[in-house]
Amino acid sequence: MPIKVAIVEDNEKIRDGLAALINGSEGFQCTAAYETAEEALRRLPAYNPDVVLMDIQLPKMSGIECVARLKDHDATMQMMMLTVYEDDEKVFKSILAGATGYILKRTPPAELLEAIRDLHEGGSPMSDQIARKVVKAFQEMGKSSKETENLSERELDILSYLAKGYHDKEIADHFFLSIKTVRTHLRNIYQKLHVRSRTEAVLMYLRK
Repeated sequence: MPIKVAIVEDNEKIRDGLAALINGSEGFQCTAAYETAEEALRRLPAYNPDVVLMDIQLPKMSGIECVARLKDHDATMQMMMLTVYEDDEKVFKSILAGATGYILKRTPPAELLEAIRDLHEGGSPMSDQIARKVVKAFQEMGKSSKETENLSERELDILSYLAKGYHDKEIADHFFLSIKTVRTHLRNIYQKLHVRSRTEAVLMYLRK
């Protein structure tokens, strides 16, 4: 089955270009495309997309708020911010809203498709520039966090490998586990940390 992708982008040229790229690539299908957050909130859930590409700077409601509302409707929906912004505050707000990926619009088409696939398979794709900003900012904050104290030794091991950028299959191979078992551990980690995505879990881990 192709990966079903929805697009929320107010620039018609970019929106049409993304739709053409996705529909023209084997293993992908653009099932919906919207100009505004308001339209996406009304219509997108009915299409049940696997991945949503969300612009931040939309005409009225921002893409960040749209992500938060869509995640409230369906916490399993995978959101990737596709934007020109590298601003730290926008990155953090997007992550806290429930985004699980953050890619710049200038990302080459092949890398964008790989990021969509990675997100669908459980990864948290970020451009190198964004990832460095996120890690550096949390390291500089130097805050202590007790949220991770409730995690088991195995859960902490898995979380540490997530923080290093490993994918589910790589983690499973390293610990001689099935991917299903790794993802069960991930669900337990999210519940214990009270987060909605692996990105939030990693950020919390980096703060400890």
